[in-house]
Amino acid sequence: MPKVPFWVFILIVLLYFTAIRVDTMDIDASQYAEISREMMKSGDYLHITDRGMDYLDKPPFLFWASATSMKVFGVSNFGYKLPSILFALLALYATYRLTKILYDEATGRIAALILATCQGMFLMTNDIRCDTILMSCVITSIWLIKEWYVRCKIGYLLAGFAFIGLGMMTKGPIALIVPVFCFSSDWILKREWRNFFRPAYLLGFIIIGIILLPMSIGLYQQFDMHPEKIVNGIKGSSGLRFFYWSQSFGRITGESPWKNDVDLSFLLFNMVWSFLPWIFLFLPALIINIIQLVRQKFRLQPHQEFLTTGGFILAYLALGSSAYQLPHYIFVAFPLAAIITSHLLVQMVEEQQFVKLYKFILPFFMAISFVLLLVSLALITYVFPAGWSLIVLWAVCFSALLYLAFRKKLHGKILWLPASTMIIVNIFVTYHLYTTLLKYQVGSQVGRYIHDHSIDPKEVLCYDMHDPLNSLDFYAQGFVDELSSFDSARPPKHILTGDNGLNDLKQKGILFDMEKQGTLFKVSELTPEFLNPTTRSKVLKSYYLLKIK
Repeated sequence: MPKVPFWVFILIVLLYFTAIRVDTMDIDASQYAEISREMMKSGDYLHITDRGMDYLDKPPFLFWASATSMKVFGVSNFGYKLPSILFALLALYATYRLTKILYDEATGRIAALILATCQGMFLMTNDIRCDTILMSCVITSIWLIKEWYVRCKIGYLLAGFAFIGLGMMTKGPIALIVPVFCFSSDWILKREWRNFFRPAYLLGFIIIGIILLPMSIGLYQQFDMHPEKIVNGIKGSSGLRFFYWSQSFGRITGESPWKNDVDLSFLLFNMVWSFLPWIFLFLPALIINIIQLVRQKFRLQPHQEFLTTGGFILAYLALGSSAYQLPHYIFVAFPLAAIITSHLLVQMVEEQQFVKLYKFILPFFMAISFVLLLVSLALITYVFPAGWSLIVLWAVCFSALLYLAFRKKLHGKILWLPASTMIIVNIFVTYHLYTTLLKYQVGSQVGRYIHDHSIDPKEVLCYDMHDPLNSLDFYAQGFVDELSSFDSARPPKHILTGDNGLNDLKQKGILFDMEKQGTLFKVSELTPEFLNPTTRSKVLKSYYLLKIK
């Protein structure tokens, strides 16, 4: 199979960076953006607050990185998203380098392309959360530590443990657990027991401790020194215990109050869309690797690796055992899944193995590709009609994929067809779908209006609004408080409200000018009624920004 050319990754990187023009989505991404803005404005990087209140949910590294970026580039989509997109690119490079060590150069590029074009990766560079940086830190640490085993240069080991520390400061102990799962499964199956007891690990753990020290000091000062504080409904919450135990292990032991009672299959079912289209090749690859291990009586040869398969399985079981799961939790293991999938691709195309599977998967991928393209066509012609330029672009892309699909002598079609499809589809998703959807997000629309028109956020109050407004503070670049009850004698200068609030103000005889109005919808929870233009008006609500006379 020919090497994936460098220009393909340039195209993907450009597509990632176009996500910067897309506003942050309520609820989580906008909340993290506002926490970062608040941190940047206060200059306090040790104690995390959300709208001035103590925040104890996520570790600080995402906030540190985004706050620093906004300090340099300003409060904007670019300032918030840039660090996470750069970490996403690092994840692609680390995946390539690790695969190159485990297999070869060509397989490494294929693995990077698979990771770069899965749907979850495009989502992670649009809807920025902690998982992008976590995934990057984990796979980078695994690559660097593996590089140390190969080259015996202590710098690689120390850098690998440093990235574990950064990952732990992004989303907790899972950043240490996944690399342990990867290397342990490989060493046990190769009977390489001495690898468990290398003195150099002590230096690595010292590095982790040093990196975690500022965060630990901040948690202790903010929470453990103040047992009188009530955080998340609990008095005397320990920040250190929450981070090092409750946040991760407490969800398995039942100590954590967060529960949504999903079963072990939840993350797998969500991988059908988040690791699309490669999930249909990854699952056979995973099964083949397990069968091969059983046939070898759970013993690997020195040239074989189970680092990726064992790491993925154990990480999945750990994450799937949690009493509270969300679809993006499994993103941390996507680089491992990409490597597993790339190896099977090379086996099928170059080594002519699994011929029956290849004959089934290729037409299956062709069918998926055309279905996805038709969905994107419906998106730009029916769901949210676009201009002729996008429709012409779609026609050109469709013609190119037809040529690609039916070109008989194309080597590696099973790779190029689905990868090209995902790139093309996400051009339309990023440029058209996301930008159209965010027009219905009241927080970013009104927040940007407040800032652009030099309205003091302190002079704006929300009245009778029951919709997500996390993005309002970020784009207004200041706190917009809620008005629980209305005092006709002392009205605020500006009010953001909905239909009920508007009618209430009219009944009270309040005079106002209409500054801005529009329709809103919770864009992170799309419904068939919203996507259907004929029924969309039934689920839309109105918002009004009023200037009180």
